[in-house]
Amino acid sequence: MQSTAATFDPKDFRRALGMFGTGVTIVTTRAENGEPVGITANSFNSVSLEPPMVLWSLAKNARSLPVFQNADTWNVHILSNEQEALSNRFARAGEDKFSGLQLDSEAAHAPLLQDCSARFRCKTAFQYDGGDHIIFVGEVTDYDANPHPPLLYVTGGYALASRKANAVASEPAADTNTAYSENLIGYLMGRAHFQFLSGLRKPMAAYGMTDADFYVLSLLSIQQPQSPAEIASHMAYTGTDIGAVALQSLISKGWVEESRERAESLQLTPLGNEAILHVLAAAKAVETDLIASLGEMEAATLRNLLKKAIAATDPGLPKLWQARA
Repeated sequence: MQSTAATFDPKDFRRALGMFGTGVTIVTTRAENGEPVGITANSFNSVSLEPPMVLWSLAKNARSLPVFQNADTWNVHILSNEQEALSNRFARAGEDKFSGLQLDSEAAHAPLLQDCSARFRCKTAFQYDGGDHIIFVGEVTDYDANPHPPLLYVTGGYALASRKANAVASEPAADTNTAYSENLIGYLMGRAHFQFLSGLRKPMAAYGMTDADFYVLSLLSIQQPQSPAEIASHMAYTGTDIGAVALQSLISKGWVEESRERAESLQLTPLGNEAILHVLAAAKAVETDLIASLGEMEAATLRNLLKKAIAATDPGLPKLWQARA
C-alpha cells in the first residue's frame, strides 16, 4: 500500500507548529530505585472532565522514556512566569535536576515541585504510540492551582500570558492615524506615569517633598552614597535638573548629608530615610491596588513590556540595581 504521508521540511514544519502558543510544564515521577525523574514538556493537554484526565507526550529517543513507561504515577506542573530558569533546568540532560529544590511530596510519591501555577497528580491510564512520541494519558487524582501567571512558549521562545483588553478609547478618533492620538505609546506611558504618581502626592505634600526630592531620595534608598555627578547621571532620564541648588535644598531639609565613608558623596540622614520610606510605602499601596485591578497575569505582562520599552529607549544610563565596582 502506497503511503500518503506528506513530506515536509522538518525545520519549517516545526516553525509553523511554533505559531501555536502553549503552556510550559514539568512532568515528574520516580524510577524503580526511588530516584526522582523530571522533564520539561509543552505537549500537555486536557482530555476529559468526567473522569478527569490529561495527556502529554515524550519523544521515543528520550533517555527517561523507560522510566515513565514503567511508572504508575506522575505529576504535571504548569510553570509560572517566574519559573523560566526551572524550565531550562529540566530541559537539560545530564545533571541532578532536583538538587537544592524543596519538594511537597513524600519520598515514595512522584516529586511535587513548589510555586507552580497549577499541579496535577496523575495515575497512568493509557499509553499510545504517536509517531516519534509516546502519548501518556493519566487520570487526575488530585490538583491545586494559584493565581501565578503561567509561563508560555510560542515561536521558539518564552512568553507571558495576558488577556486582551476591551477598547478603552474615549474619543471616536482615538484609533485614527492622526499625529497625536490616544494610541500614541508616549501618551499612554506618560499618562499612566502621572496618574500613578497622583497617588503619592498626599504623602509627598505632607513632607514638603518635590518631585526632584523624591527622585534623589529614592535613588539613595537603593544605592548610597552617591556623588553629585552620579546622582545627576542616574536622574538624567527624568529631565529634572539635579544640580547644586537641588542637592543643597535636600541638605537644608535635613534629608541628605555628606558621607563620612566616601569623599564628596551624599547619603540619607535618618530623617531622610524615614521620609522616603513613608512615600515608598504609599507607592507600594498604589501598586497593590493597580495589580488588584489588572490581575496578576496582566501585571506581569505590563512589567515585562515596560522593561523591554526601557531597554529599547535606553540612551546608556547607569544601571541602578547593578552593584557598583
